Amino acid sequence: MNLQTHSLSPENLEETISDLSEALCEAISEIRSLTIEIRTLRHEVDQVKLEQKKRRSTPLKPSTPAVSSSPASSVHSLHKKMTPEKRRGEKVEKKATPASQEDVEMNGSQLELRVGQIILAEKHPDADRLVAVKVDVGQALPRTVVSGLLKQVPLQHMQNRMVVLLCNLRPAKIRGVLSQAMVMCVTSADKVEILDPPGGAEPGDRVTFLGFLHEPEKELHAKKKEQVLRDLHTDAQCVATYRGAAFYVNGKGLCRAQTLSNCRIK
Repeated sequence: MNLQTHSLSPENLEETISDLSEALCEAISEIRSLTIEIRTLRHEVDQVKLEQKKRRSTPLKPSTPAVSSSPASSVHSLHKKMTPEKRRGEKVEKKATPASQEDVEMNGSQLELRVGQIILAEKHPDADRLVAVKVDVGQALPRTVVSGLLKQVPLQHMQNRMVVLLCNLRPAKIRGVLSQAMVMCVTSADKVEILDPPGGAEPGDRVTFLGFLHEPEKELHAKKKEQVLRDLHTDAQCVATYRGAAFYVNGKGLCRAQTLSNCRIK
């Protein structure tokens, strides 16, 4: 069998390599887009499953078994009614107490994250390092948030800015001003950036995690909040994530930092 070889000139070889590199970049970009779409579809399927679960009727109560009139049954019933003191020689097992709400393992689906828009930002009246902002979160009244961002983000950069708020924290007074939420920020050793919601997001839009059911608690304890915040980071593309699952606003896209990749969110 005869094989014919074709040699390429340096110019043709360089052009071929350039074309292959461009095709490879386009393929990688398409794969990333498909990956995000797959995660989005999974998230929407999980939301549908959750809604179906909530619509199910409560299970029927088991029927009470008929009481037997046999002597053995009567003795057994009498034995059950006896107090621990009367059952001499028997060890009485203590009932296990249910875990308190604070002991239940926390996960990101219990956070209530919403898109907000800062409508007023001003210095805290009694603290040089604090800022007090009014944030529209799509509710009847704006929420007041006290934050230590004054030294990292100029006031003029906060006005009318879209943000992501953690809304189910217990309200707390900070230097006399009641703070009702927390502005989510990305931090490095020497820089802080306010987390950006996707373009087109509106005040009140919910922020969830791809692949997690959204079941926020009414109010978070500080211990639970810290437990979850340890797992919030940006990835290599500056996308905000919880345990690798992207922050997502349904139908509008992902939340991102401006420049800080692989950094903590808090």
